[in-house]
Amino acid sequence: MSAQSPAESALAQLLVDSLNLEGVSPAQIDPEAALFGEGLGLDSIDALELALAISKTYGFQLRSDNEENRRVFASLRALAAHIEQHKAA
Repeated sequence: MSAQSPAESALAQLLVDSLNLEGVSPAQIDPEAALFGEGLGLDSIDALELALAISKTYGFQLRSDNEENRRVFASLRALAAHIEQHKAA
């Protein structure tokens, strides 16, 4: 498992808090592991809840019709990079 950047650590904390992931600490989330399916095991409802939490925290919306979503939500690292590019100043 690779180390989390500060942005990834903050996002991991948001992920655990907003999705009430029991038994998972933010530090345990591998930034390169899949968030859905085999990795962390999130589902489509989790994606909606996470998108809402990101919108409230970072000031921009993740749209459900975005063709990039599969890539954006691929891992903690990919999601953190996307947020850094798009968050409100």
